[in-house]
Amino acid sequence: MIKSSTAISSPTEPGLYLVSTPIGNLADISYRAVEILRSVDLIAAEDTRHSQRLLSEYAITTTCISFHDHNETTMTPRLLKELQQGRSIAVISDAGTPLIRDPGYQLVHQAQTMKIKVIPVPGCCAAIAALSASGLATDRFVFAGYPPRTQSARQLFLQQLVDETGTVILYESSHRIRSCLSDIACVYPDSRMLVVAREITKRYESIHRIAVSEIDSLFKDDVYADKGEFVLVLQGKKTDVGDVLDAKTQEILNLLLEECSVKTAVELTAKLSGERKKIIYQTALEIRNN
Repeated sequence: MIKSSTAISSPTEPGLYLVSTPIGNLADISYRAVEILRSVDLIAAEDTRHSQRLLSEYAITTTCISFHDHNETTMTPRLLKELQQGRSIAVISDAGTPLIRDPGYQLVHQAQTMKIKVIPVPGCCAAIAALSASGLATDRFVFAGYPPRTQSARQLFLQQLVDETGTVILYESSHRIRSCLSDIACVYPDSRMLVVAREITKRYESIHRIAVSEIDSLFKDDVYADKGEFVLVLQGKKTDVGDVLDAKTQEILNLLLEECSVKTAVELTAKLSGERKKIIYQTALEIRNN
């Protein structure tokens, strides 16, 4: 049904549409996304040749132009002019949600400044897909994108993240996945949990959950283990509850967490104890996660 070229597309109101596309499996696009891509005046694609497979699959014949890192500065004024004239434009990346490690920030930032309507059309995102399947804490996380290319810069980057109490999500390419994992093994404690998600939604999808100490064994039995696109999900640093709050404050927090949400329990504990909310919040998350 979604594929049919006879589907009637309702007129799309003027504005900038940020349309999420599949990250591997073409069936993962939404009905709304297809209808918007069919009905907008223009599609700005990160790579028109790459996107053509998706557009052809769903009989989308809308004019498509290139909009990528190398021409974003020059294309942004042109697209803004079109938007000011009342046109509708959809931005798509090669895969996933636009602007998440993809071009488009300048365009969206200026569109918002100019009071041009920006409409997100949600869908696939590799980072969120990997996080949801990781078995690690999802209530607080940091997306840090791609680590630096060189070893020294990458290790410094990881050192800045190792004390993060929330779950950390990284992207990495097949060319640097072994080097990146090696640096993680150097910087992170052996006991910290790590999820290596490869080729999410694609034919050779794999999700491995291991301790950092087990990184060396990851590639031993799978010759294809370093092929494809990767999402790395790292467990956040655990807070030692006994060292953070005194016994009385700890007791108050425990009792409140049995009856209240984390937010309410933290606020009430802070008022009753005078302790800093940040420390109470970190402790509350640790209690809930355990």
